[in-house]
Amino acid sequence: MGDLELVHTRRMAVSDQETGRRLRIARENAKLSQAEATGTVNIARTTLVAIEQGLRRVRTAELLALAKLYGVTANDILRGEAVHVDLVPRFRKSNRAEDAAVEFAAMLINDLVSAEVELENSLGVKRTHDYPRQRPLLPGPPKQQAEEDAQELRRWLGLGLGPVFDMMSLLEVQVGIRVYLHPIDSRISGLFAWDEALGACMLFNSKHRPDRLKFTAAHELGHFLATRTTPEVLMHNSRPRTRAERYADCFATAFLMPRSAVRNRFAEVTDGQTHFTRRHVILLAHMFGVSRAAIVQRLEELELVRAGTWDWFQENGGITDQQAEQVLDSTSLATAPPSQGQSMVPIRIALLAQEAWKRELYSEGQLSRMLRLHRRDLRELVYEVPTVECDANRLPQ
Repeated sequence: MGDLELVHTRRMAVSDQETGRRLRIARENAKLSQAEATGTVNIARTTLVAIEQGLRRVRTAELLALAKLYGVTANDILRGEAVHVDLVPRFRKSNRAEDAAVEFAAMLINDLVSAEVELENSLGVKRTHDYPRQRPLLPGPPKQQAEEDAQELRRWLGLGLGPVFDMMSLLEVQVGIRVYLHPIDSRISGLFAWDEALGACMLFNSKHRPDRLKFTAAHELGHFLATRTTPEVLMHNSRPRTRAERYADCFATAFLMPRSAVRNRFAEVTDGQTHFTRRHVILLAHMFGVSRAAIVQRLEELELVRAGTWDWFQENGGITDQQAEQVLDSTSLATAPPSQGQSMVPIRIALLAQEAWKRELYSEGQLSRMLRLHRRDLRELVYEVPTVECDANRLPQ
């Protein structure tokens, strides 16, 4: 699983090759061709080609003009620890490349990955991966393979048949994936990208409900297992069109609601009763930390309830949050599962930011821009450090 190793590093000047690479990425992120860029800043196209290939050193006036055109700063290009990640062009090759919302989300995950890797480099953190093996899609319907792969991954993670309440920490800490939470267009649930050097990266929409976030995370985990090298954008409420999408949906269902665990819980909850009611749905959904629709559809799939049960509930008044609160308040399960509320900054990158702040490697403004956080939220994040250290100092020696 994901390991961290501290190593000593020193700040080094940026080479001409790296400067050229960063300028190329900045130009591509600004959606400008070489011809468009050179026409605006009044330099020859052959000059820009040579700069981007590292064959010619960029002059100060050229750097300032190009940085302004690309919407970045000269410091962003020349900063020794700065990391420029090239994920955006991969998303542009997808069928949704023209969608402005997807374009923004792709740029966001690109910037957040860059920020995390820059923090790692500044702190001398070397990240290593021990990912589960990839399971390429096999011929035939993907459902059976998804069930088997989900069970195998649960064994690999040591989860047994218990519910998964904190998918974000599982992805980040146990699997070693780079995870980010940020408000994006409500139509988008999540993005997944793979880079040979950086590993797996996922961005999730923090505006979505916790149960929706959890299913999205499990869905993207399915893509990570089966179609690791293909960038993916999951649109909210979209029907799976490809085999890879159907596999990811089936995988998420099986991973969050294992077949035997659902059967056992269903038997316990309905023991001695003749009708399947809203109360049963609410209790089972709460036990597995999933939506009420998801648990009923899983029960239908396992033939524990009749096909069309969820539709029947919907046509007869549905199952409301108020009803759920009333049921859970009347049982000992009301506070059983851990809270699923998600921080805007996942734990690993939060710790990196806290340590960088403590060492005075970055200003408040720099960290705020890097992590796309309001300064108020950043202060709440970094000022937790003295409290943690003070508490630790009081522990028995």
